[in-house]
Amino acid sequence: MTRILIVEDELAIAELQRDYFALDGYEVDICLTGTEGLQRATEGGYDLIILDLQLPGMDGFELCKQIREICDVPILIVSAKKEEADKIRGFGLGADDFVTKPFSPSELVARAKAHLSRYKRLVGSGKKESAEVIRIRELTIDKASRRVYVHGREVAFTAREFELLVFFALHPNRVFSKEGLFERIWGLESMGDIATVTVHVRRLREKIEADPSNPQFIETVWGAGYRFTV
Repeated sequence: MTRILIVEDELAIAELQRDYFALDGYEVDICLTGTEGLQRATEGGYDLIILDLQLPGMDGFELCKQIREICDVPILIVSAKKEEADKIRGFGLGADDFVTKPFSPSELVARAKAHLSRYKRLVGSGKKESAEVIRIRELTIDKASRRVYVHGREVAFTAREFELLVFFALHPNRVFSKEGLFERIWGLESMGDIATVTVHVRRLREKIEADPSNPQFIETVWGAGYRFTV
């Protein structure tokens, strides 16, 4: 059974979310503090985590960061914070989606389903991919083992980062808009925030570029999007 962890200090909101997910057959646990949420997430066994930002004990930003360091499951932020800076920060810390309060419970469930489906395909693809290895200059991508090496040194990638990198590598010298990348990699169409594309591209550059401020692999094509140059 798919298990979901909700970290929300307002019990009524947490129970509302839980009830809607339960209707679709999900098993849901609730934590009311960031500290408890981290402990439960560390214990593992969850397929998706939903968290608020304004939490006692540990705020949601720090919680998101620490969860992402120990597991790769989808993280959805549900918060009353609406500033663009908060969304960018959340994506930068590893969140997969950002939902603002007040929210539609049905939409939240739909977004969670989309992320769960995407994540399961990503995880499962590691078992089905051929042993093809992509080599581009100092970059080596092993699709079968889902490992990436830069100058022979292994660099860790999240599942979404890895899929974006592979997509770029398989479509060299072509320009893709942020919207196009969002639809192809996240597969949520209008149900998410394309700001996450910018964040993920920045994180890829930090990991594969010798000088992220002067990228040689992932170039910005102003007014159009990004191009992976080989």
